[in-house]
Amino acid sequence: MSTDGTDVDPPDSALAAYPETAYFWGHVASAGELSESCVTVETSDEAAADKLAAIAGGERTGHRVEEREYAHDTSITRREDEYTVQVFGGLAARAAAAFGLPIAGEAGGYRLDALAAHDRQLLRGIVEACGTVCFKSSSGTVGLSFVHEDRALLETVQTLLDDAPVDAPYGDPSEASSGYYFSVEDDAVPELGAWLYEDSGKSGLFAPSRRRKLRRSLEQADDVTASLEVEP
Repeated sequence: MSTDGTDVDPPDSALAAYPETAYFWGHVASAGELSESCVTVETSDEAAADKLAAIAGGERTGHRVEEREYAHDTSITRREDEYTVQVFGGLAARAAAAFGLPIAGEAGGYRLDALAAHDRQLLRGIVEACGTVCFKSSSGTVGLSFVHEDRALLETVQTLLDDAPVDAPYGDPSEASSGYYFSVEDDAVPELGAWLYEDSGKSGLFAPSRRRKLRRSLEQADDVTASLEVEP
């Protein structure tokens, strides 16, 4: 395993419970798609795309720029890079059976508790895939929302937050233009964010752009003592 925050080594099995696989499947569950012969996952961070490909023995197959609406205000859009990673072969069908992930349009059961021993990395992957972090200048706080088309996935995220070792209260899912969303209470976001990225630089299991954004938001917020480690 590299310790410079840029590379990761593949684990022995993409289906066994490792920190790397928890991070990978968190991304897939939140921003991926399974067919009978392929796992496809997208990320807005180029470095994270290369890490995801390395973890599961896949390859980066595409890059485009997407314009997306904000969940809270659909009149505002943002432009983001989207990098596509694909893993071809039988991994998709095995992952659907192991983790209850939706495959070929079927409903998912999201049995992610199989990866719960690495809950920090699992939640970090989910946050980077379907979470939105922002600094709220009007209140001097940091916001964290989760957005996904499948309400069942968001309910699974809420269960993971309930089990986290830090307090992370949240609101009920509401309808959004792209499905559903819910938000963690602002007062809880700094401690949750600091816990999520603790020791991430040692493992390399993080998206640099997403960690930088959270770190800047925490530095801008009022009366916040939680902070992220210095980036490598």
